[in-house]
Amino acid sequence: MMKKIIKSLLFLLAIFYSMIFCAQSNQEEVQQLNREIRDSIYSKTLDAYQHFWVKLPENYNPESKAKYPIVYMLDGFYLQSNLEVVYDNYWGHYLPQMILVGISNRTNRTRDLTISKIESRRGSNMQTESGGAEQFTAFIETDLIPYIDKTYQSSSYRTLIGHSYAGLFTINTLVNHSHLFTNYIAIDPSIEWDNQKLLIQAKEVLKTKDFENKGLFVALAAEQLHMQDASVTIDNLMEDTTEFSLFARTIVEFSQYASMQKQNNLKFKWKVYPEDLHGTVPLPAIRDGLVFLFEWFQFKNPQKYNNPNTSLEELHKLLNAQESIYTNNFGYKSPPMVEELFNAYGYMNLQMEQPEKAYLFFSMALKYYPKSANAYDAMADYCVSQKNNLKAIEYLTKAYEISNNVFYKEKLDALKK
Repeated sequence: MMKKIIKSLLFLLAIFYSMIFCAQSNQEEVQQLNREIRDSIYSKTLDAYQHFWVKLPENYNPESKAKYPIVYMLDGFYLQSNLEVVYDNYWGHYLPQMILVGISNRTNRTRDLTISKIESRRGSNMQTESGGAEQFTAFIETDLIPYIDKTYQSSSYRTLIGHSYAGLFTINTLVNHSHLFTNYIAIDPSIEWDNQKLLIQAKEVLKTKDFENKGLFVALAAEQLHMQDASVTIDNLMEDTTEFSLFARTIVEFSQYASMQKQNNLKFKWKVYPEDLHGTVPLPAIRDGLVFLFEWFQFKNPQKYNNPNTSLEELHKLLNAQESIYTNNFGYKSPPMVEELFNAYGYMNLQMEQPEKAYLFFSMALKYYPKSANAYDAMADYCVSQKNNLKAIEYLTKAYEISNNVFYKEKLDALKK
């Protein structure tokens, strides 16, 4: 019997998710159009304009005091759709609402992302300039991050994502500039660069440096490990000694070594993707990397929130515990739920005829998101359900004052009649 009740609740919760997300989309359509910004800044470090895009979370309100963790992705225009599809599908339960920043590397890519200057690679002369990673790191630290922090409500909880040369850059940043980011995702990183220069350095640093509160996820595409020999697989890769498998062998060697260094407190994981190529691996790797690095964020005890027998007192304890987890990891006070979850659980409990629990979730949404018109609208719905139309009018009036959205005005006028 209990299993049937829980399944019914989960079904209801899914419906309410859909209802609330659709309602928000309709109510805030104008604001949604401005959530993605294409921008550029002039960098004295690079003596050039550097282009990037910024995507703000759905509940972003420049008038609130909320802060958001932030993801910086290299090759940002090329990989934009990969990051967006992962984020759009996993925020809420698996990932926090975040600000996304995609950095352009369309020009001077090899120069800006590689760690040293070389004359030849894989038997061929280098036709492009290389070795400018330190300068590009300086651009990120002294130009881009300060600009983003000044312009948007970003926090110091940052994640860096890089693929191929950008993966080399990502690991180099962890090894030599670990203060810049909390999390690092290196996808098929080119760490064989310059006779494995970074691998050699990383082994020394990983052995001696403390990486507490830092995380790294490394991905390896293994569908084609050897450019000319299909018989080379992940099982016999390390037996091959040719130049053509050096790329993959270096990633494996680095990852195996990093896995053994428990004393440095680095949260580390690596994963092999046997059915992916170098060009297809970013999508699954971004997904797996973010879910792994934000494992602590994932919602605890959802079954208790969905269970009608969970007491009001226990719900309070669960929410307090969740808030402590988020606050301790982010380093600043953080709500125990995103606003959409507060409202979803509030409506679910109204449907289950448990108004005290519904009020708990609606009131906490107002507490943590006091600038949200949607939170006031949800509380108005609660008041109507309790036949307190006068109070509902107060909340709807506030929702309209905050947003100036005709949806709330029409709803308010209908209620007054």
